[in-house]
Amino acid sequence: MDAVELARKLQEEATCSICLDYFIDPVMTTCGHNFCRECIQLSWEKAKGKKGRRKRKSSFSCPECREMSPQRNLRPNRLLTKVAEMARQHPGLQKRDLCQVHQEPLKLFCEEDQIPICVVCRESREHRTHTVLPMEEAVKEYKLKLEEDMKYLREEMMKTENLQAKEEQTLAEWQDKVKERRERIMAEFEKMGLFLMEEERRLLQALKKEEDKIMAGLQESKTSLEQQSHSLEMLLLQMEDRHEREPLRMLQDMKNPLGRTVCRVPGQIEVLKGFQEDVVPDPTSAYPYLLLYESRQRRYLSSPPEGSILCSKDRFMAYPCAVGQKTFSSGRHYWEVGMNLTGDALWALGVCRDNVSRKDRVPKSPENGFWVVQLSKGKKYSSTMSAPIPVTLTEPPSHMGIFLDFEAGEVSFYSVNDGSHLHTYSQGAFPGPLQPFFCLGAPKSGQMVISTVTLWVKG
Repeated sequence: MDAVELARKLQEEATCSICLDYFIDPVMTTCGHNFCRECIQLSWEKAKGKKGRRKRKSSFSCPECREMSPQRNLRPNRLLTKVAEMARQHPGLQKRDLCQVHQEPLKLFCEEDQIPICVVCRESREHRTHTVLPMEEAVKEYKLKLEEDMKYLREEMMKTENLQAKEEQTLAEWQDKVKERRERIMAEFEKMGLFLMEEERRLLQALKKEEDKIMAGLQESKTSLEQQSHSLEMLLLQMEDRHEREPLRMLQDMKNPLGRTVCRVPGQIEVLKGFQEDVVPDPTSAYPYLLLYESRQRRYLSSPPEGSILCSKDRFMAYPCAVGQKTFSSGRHYWEVGMNLTGDALWALGVCRDNVSRKDRVPKSPENGFWVVQLSKGKKYSSTMSAPIPVTLTEPPSHMGIFLDFEAGEVSFYSVNDGSHLHTYSQGAFPGPLQPFFCLGAPKSGQMVISTVTLWVKG
């Protein structure tokens, strides 16, 4: 007897024949049949009401065998109580593993409809003419397909990496040639003196224009290949996640398998949206003068204190900050933040440890438990590392995406507007649970929108 059949037998033994649900306070009649106490009492009361007073006082027929049984002789069945509790908690008897129509185990897979079915569904008119496989064979075939797709993705990544290496080599060769030619031109014209200074300037300008054009093309190609490589890596992560899923969930997702169209490589943001979380700021952590307005509920989640400052241990007191309600200690998570900047106020977005200092002003750096990117409209915006790596933009993105890969120890930032990758922290391993982190600048510096909540600093 396999595990599924054993689980089904356990379910039958633990099910009341009257209510068709697991036993609650089971009792045994004199004929040896078991029922829920409430079910058998209601059954006998109903029979008494229909037939009136019976010949044998307080005796009623068993719903199973119709043998007469005295009502007062009901005996509790404690062993069956334990069996029912075991069946109720058994993972193999959860509703997601049973047919929604027949409540039978999903042991077969219909190839035409691409869904798991039970043995009763197999004999129904709907599936009788369809090709049906045992669950194990279907899982094996689907795993083989997934492995082929992953192999194909790895080959594509290898090709992309080879192309990147060639482009970088070409770029380096061009730079060496340009440097050598510049030095030769400058040496020749230096010997000819002032008479040829104008010709030198003209040739150098032409050379600079050619250099800029070729460098721009090669740099664009390099950037495109880097983005393609990153997208392939994200796709591979998704495929690996699907490959490790439970067999039933894997087959339930087969209606939209990832085919060979992956060679077109979708945008990074679309891939990341597969890990999107509904992140909402925690009002209890917010700076006293940081306002949070919930658009769906049309109300303020927090308001500035009247007369005195709130001194909760969870509240940021040093600067206008807040953290998300969710805490992450594993897995991959993605969320987006909209921004409406005014002035040159400095803002920050990212993640922080769940136990960072909220009372003192400390640099927002990984050493202090912050992995964030700072934004300053119209100027620069940079990661707050010990040695900052500035990323200069004409305008900060109005819509930013944050991707946390906890096991990989990475936090990445993206511009949702054009899908560009802005910065990645590579930590190796995080020291503990993390929370989404939001920090505004000063009053009248603009707004920040997280999910359906808008944040701004009261002026």
